[in-house]
Formats: sequence, structure tokens, C-alpha cells
Amino acid sequence: MTSITPGGVPAAETIPILDFGSQYAQLIARRVRELGAFSVLVAPGTDLETIKGLHPKGIILSGGPSSVREEGAPRCDPGILDLGVPVLGICYGMQLGCEMLGGTVESASHREYGRAQLDIRDDAGLLAGIPSRTSVWMSHGDQVTGLAESFEAVASTDTCPFAAVRHRERPFWGVQFHPEVTHTPHGVDILRNFLYGICGCSGSWRMSEFLDAECERVRTQVGDDRVICGLSGGVDSSVVAALLQRAIGDRLTCIFVDNGLLRKNERALVESTFRDHFDIDLRVVDASEAFLADLEGVEDPQEKRRRIGHRFIEVFREAAREVEKEASPYGAVRFLAQGTLYPDVIESGQSLAGTAANIKLHHNVGGLPDELGFELVEPLRDLFKDEVRTLGEVLGLPPSIVWRHPFPGPGLAVRVLGDITRPKLDLLRECDEILLEEIVANELYRSTNQVFTVLLPVKSVGVMGDGRTYDSVVAVRAVETQDFMTADWARLPYGVLASISNRIINEVNGVNRVVYDISSKPPATIEWE
Repeated sequence: MTSITPGGVPAAETIPILDFGSQYAQLIARRVRELGAFSVLVAPGTDLETIKGLHPKGIILSGGPSSVREEGAPRCDPGILDLGVPVLGICYGMQLGCEMLGGTVESASHREYGRAQLDIRDDAGLLAGIPSRTSVWMSHGDQVTGLAESFEAVASTDTCPFAAVRHRERPFWGVQFHPEVTHTPHGVDILRNFLYGICGCSGSWRMSEFLDAECERVRTQVGDDRVICGLSGGVDSSVVAALLQRAIGDRLTCIFVDNGLLRKNERALVESTFRDHFDIDLRVVDASEAFLADLEGVEDPQEKRRRIGHRFIEVFREAAREVEKEASPYGAVRFLAQGTLYPDVIESGQSLAGTAANIKLHHNVGGLPDELGFELVEPLRDLFKDEVRTLGEVLGLPPSIVWRHPFPGPGLAVRVLGDITRPKLDLLRECDEILLEEIVANELYRSTNQVFTVLLPVKSVGVMGDGRTYDSVVAVRAVETQDFMTADWARLPYGVLASISNRIINEVNGVNRVVYDISSKPPATIEWE
């Protein structure tokens, strides 16, 4: 990864997390940041000089699915344990650290997964203030079976005598359980003890400081040249635009493409927010006729995406050329700003030098192609989604933008199942507007993470008044999630669901049935297409 800390330089209090493939690695990073220190995920094979160059206050070795006894299992430079910096090994990370320091790791008599009762022998240091008996979350097949003489066990469970250990001479601590998950009730307290009691962190990681540092980094990168930003109206691109406007002012031009697949009043909201409130140079391109023509008769969702992506690139390219042609007192248009986030970097495998699986196919239109000839500016690439929202608040973006639910790049094209027509889009916009009105009115918008309607390619029989109807079916989807990698359906109150259904059927001509999607992700996805 080219820039693994804000501004491309180490944060004041950086905690590198060596990711050995744990499903909870991002969660560890989030917990550390929530506690006031800056965390960064790095590949386990990262060379020692690079890690030293981060000036770490402490280092965390994550869990992972491998066994330290397997040939080819991921390992780190043993010199990490000689830096004099506190190290916390979690699960696999504990096993690896103990082995490198002379301990033995063997296969457990049975795989331990789920809650266990931890008995604490030494309530100082890492376990200070933790109840002498507490629940923890286990997930392991191997465990440490023998400790070197310089180690001592500080906690155990019925099946794991070395559930937490410390080295007497080096600042190394290890826990066999996962303190980062909510199933370990005092896990955050354990991590706080490590950061503040052992590493000596002061909690200086603040979003306002990140904003100042990132604005300065953008100014250094851009110099006297100009930046184009593709603005969608979503949280990420909106925060990027607001940050760049603060950093470089009039040298920013935003391009908003109206593809005809937007939510109701979407274009008006973007124009009023960024032209009127932030005084940004915003160019709106109405290409709705071209997009809808491309989609005529197309039912396959992947083909929809392909055509939308191709047209978007063509429209954006032409709009960018028009900006480049204009006379300007500033330099050339050399840069393109994108709202890449830290999970995107991790999931694409960029940050961990190939150790992270490329597991995510975004519903958004993909990144713009290299042939556009721009250098990338990615001011959010070190942030998680919730941190982007916090940054948006610091920048003064209105709550309607900051807390907006995600919206797919292909827009309503992937929420109208089957072929796309303007009447279907108009019908779905009305349904979606009613749904969001009811969710907001019942103060459920912040407690849900994504809420939308889907127009199904079926019709059903109904009765309205004295007549028989044969009209469309609309599905309502509402989910709760922390990271959008997994999600559960939201338990909306029955009264709210009744109001949503009644309003849609009574107010939207052409709908006579509303259904509620109660599928989780996995096995379903959040979007239907």
C-alpha cells in the first residue's frame, strides 16, 4: 500500500496490525481507532524497517485460519519482538509469538468455538480491572501447550490452560480468545488496557487532526493543478468533494451525471447542497435518455451493469474534456478524486500484498479507466465508513448527506428486476419515497443501514373497491449491518410495516401487493441484483 497512514506519514500514535487472514482483522482496526489510536493493517511479511518507520506505539498480531505448524503458514519477522515495542498476539498471533519465543503449539483435543469462561489469575497489566471470571469468545483449533520459562499464564479456561499469557522480560502479551468481538463483554477494556496501560497511548487520534493533515497532503500532491471529482450524491463522494473544496478551493470541479436512474429529487439535493452551500464548481450532465436507450429490453443484471458502466465512462470522459478545454487561471486538469475507502483497499488485496482475498464485487459502477489519463487523489483511503461520516460532520455537510444510506452506482436499474422502462422507474421512485418518509418519521433511519424498495417482475391479483386488479408487487428491504460484508434484516415494527404497505398500495397507481424481505447476508445479498 502506498500510503498506510494519513498524509503518507506515521500518525502520532500508530498501532500496526499484522493481518494473518483473520475474519476479524478489520474489527480489531476499528476498535483501536474507536479507542483513540490510529490503526493500520499491514501484511505479515512486511519488512522490519517499514514497520519501524511507522514509529509504532504498539503492535497487534491478528488471528488467522492457518496453523503455525503448517508449511507455508504466514509468519512475521521475529525481529518485531526485539523492537522493545509492546506486542499483543490474538489467537493465531498469540500462538505464533509464543512459538517464536520458545513455546510449543499443538492441535487442541477439540476445536473450540464459541463462549468460554475465563478465569483470571493476575488482574494487572492487560487484564487490569477485568472481573476474575468473565465470558470470552474462542475460535481456534490449535493452542499453546507449552510455555518457555520466561512466560507465565495470567488466565485460563476449562479447556485452555494458557488462555492469556505474558512474557516476563519482553513486552509481549497473548490471548487465545478474541477481545475485539462483542461476544467478549470486556474485550474493549482489554484492548484499552493494552493501548493505554501498556503502550502508553494518549488517545490523540482525532478526525479534526486527520482533516488538517489530509488537506495539507492533498495540497502537496496537487500543487497548482486542478482536480475533477465524480460526484454521485452518496456519502463518500460528497465527503471527498467537501474536503477537496476546503483543501484547494476553486481548483476543484465536480461532475454529476444524471443517468435517469436516480432516486426522487436526487439531482436537486446534490445541486442545492454543493452549489448553494459549498459554492463548488458543479457541472451537471443530463444523460438520462442515452442511459435508458442503452437499457431498453435488457433483463440480465450483469449486462445492465456493463452498459451503465460503459455509458458512464463515455459521459464522464466527455464532460472532463470540456472542463480541460476551458480557460483557467490555474494549472492543468491532472487529477481525478475518488472516494476509495479503507475496506475497499483491504478487500481488493492492495493493502496486504496479496494476503487479503479479493472477495467484494461492488454494486457501484467501477473505477474510471486508466486511459482517462488522470492521477488519482484518494483522501479517504485510510478511513472506515463510520469515520467518513464523522469527517462529513466535521466538514459541515448536512445530516441528509452524512447519514444517507448507500445507493448502488447502477441506481434503480438493479432495483427494477427485469427490463427497464421509464414508467417502472417512476413507479419505484414513488414507492421508495414513501418508504423513506415512513422510516424517517418513525425515527428508524439511523438504526437501519440500508432501506429500499424493489419492483418485482411479477403481477398479482388484488381487489380495490368493487374491482379486480392485476398489478405489480413491490418488495421492501431493510437491513442492519456494521460493515456491509454481513447483514441481517431489520425487525421493523409491524405498525410501521403496515403504514408502509398501506401507503404504497393506496398512493402508487399500479401496485397492489407489498412483501417484506427477511433474508440475511449471507446467503442472500443486500441488493436483489
